[in-house]
Amino acid sequence: MPTRNKIGAKEGIRFAGSLVPSLIPLMLRLGKTYLRFKKDAQKAGKIFEKELRANGLDKNTAKAMTEEYLNTSRILRAFDFSEMVRQG
Repeated sequence: MPTRNKIGAKEGIRFAGSLVPSLIPLMLRLGKTYLRFKKDAQKAGKIFEKELRANGLDKNTAKAMTEEYLNTSRILRAFDFSEMVRQG
């Protein structure tokens, strides 16, 4: 019976080893996409604030609304469950 577990462990290690070369390019592409998304969100935030100011909102209100607007595009915030834990 122990030899069977050793064989299974070796296969698991071999499988994990074959995945690593595939994961590296995937993680690089994911990082690149994340940075592009973040850059585009920042651009959109600047345009949003500029339009709010052009339509007569004061600077502080426009900044607050822009910050709220940008909060919707924060990906990592979507995975933050700490607020739910505090409420529950």
